[in-house]
Amino acid sequence: MHITINGELREFQSALTVQALVEQLELDRKRVAIERNMTIIPACTYHAVNIEDGDEIEIVEFIGGG
Repeated sequence: MHITINGELREFQSALTVQALVEQLELDRKRVAIERNMTIIPACTYHAVNIEDGDEIEIVEFIGGG
């Protein structure tokens, strides 16, 4: 399966949910916002949203500071 993450084409061996992608990329789900094909995915639905071949994913990671 091929998906684009933040403009970079990536290959995965099996189907993924957004939650599985977050885990594979070792992201803290509390510190990211994820968009799939130009639609923001609510964090509470990550486990139920399937990523499909050809999807475009944008991930924004929040950084604290002051």
